[in-house]
Amino acid sequence: MHFKLEGKDEQSSARAGTIKTGHGSIETPIFMPVGTVGTVKGVHQRELSEDINPDIILGNTYHLYLRPQTQILIKAGGLHKFMNWDRNILTDSGGYQVYSLSANRKIKEEGVKFKSHIDGSYHVFTPENVMEIQRAIGADIIMAFDECTPYPCDYNYAKRSMHMTHRWLDRCLSHLEKTPLKYDYEQAFFPIVQGSTYKDLREQSAEYIANAGAVGNAIGGLSVGEPAEEMYEMTAVVTNILPEDKPRYLMGVGTPINILENIALGIDMFDCVMPTRNGRNGMLFTAHGTINIKNKKWEDDFSAIDEMNITWVDTAYSKAYLRHLFTVNEMLGRQIATIHNLGFYMWLVREARKHILDGDFRSWKDKMVKQMDKRL
Repeated sequence: MHFKLEGKDEQSSARAGTIKTGHGSIETPIFMPVGTVGTVKGVHQRELSEDINPDIILGNTYHLYLRPQTQILIKAGGLHKFMNWDRNILTDSGGYQVYSLSANRKIKEEGVKFKSHIDGSYHVFTPENVMEIQRAIGADIIMAFDECTPYPCDYNYAKRSMHMTHRWLDRCLSHLEKTPLKYDYEQAFFPIVQGSTYKDLREQSAEYIANAGAVGNAIGGLSVGEPAEEMYEMTAVVTNILPEDKPRYLMGVGTPINILENIALGIDMFDCVMPTRNGRNGMLFTAHGTINIKNKKWEDDFSAIDEMNITWVDTAYSKAYLRHLFTVNEMLGRQIATIHNLGFYMWLVREARKHILDGDFRSWKDKMVKQMDKRL
């Protein structure tokens, strides 16, 4: 993997760059649609590639390990071939799912024993086998196994967890060297900064991760319930330490406003289920604020879903028609809303990149944040 910085904003820490992998180029800042189990929910691969057009999507190690299971992916030739996707894929390590399964898992130094949410069977994730699983999945960018701490989190627990995440990182690196590639392209490895919302722990962790010398770095354990201002504060602490010549990935973030504010702090990569999950529940993100399409006020509004016409669905259907689809519980409504939201997120990060390169990102960002912070 190669990363080239192509521009920086003089009024903030925002940057524009290009990541190159075996499956093509990724222009940053970038949002990665979440394709948890080998599909972005409600979207055909043709719509994903032609209408939404992301350079990279995300898959989830925990879910792909359970279904379809790694032996199926290996027989298929990896996740790219299995799902017919010829662009980049990043897989997370399963650490967040382990966090979300708090009632059904036990964390020890060796790894995590957890109960499947599907059939109740028991499984163990260790730094070593998570590296093997991600080799089998075949993503272009793979993540270190870490523990994602909850919010709020006791300082001593956050400290112990951070040091264990660092020890797990060392084990990941050691095992990755012994685990050969399964397919005919390289995989880039990103370690993850932890430390909850404690500045001194975030600084320690960022130093440790920076010293690992990986080709890119991630920030985990944020967007788990803490106020947005704490997220921004911790992000700033970490980006001031992580190397400038390597991409920075803020995991699980977030709202359109979160994304713009974190781009201003020097983040390059984002993922979040919000555009798809909220879309399936009738929330549409636009440049002028959010729309709850289920509201009665849209019942006889025959204007386009979004006059900006970012994706074809925006002017192909009216607000009244989309509200009707949600009212009668038609699957098409959820599909339309999902395509719109993902298209908007992609437009937002690409517009941010354009303004970084043009030198007016800060003023554009401030205007957009004000506009988007409305309920329409």
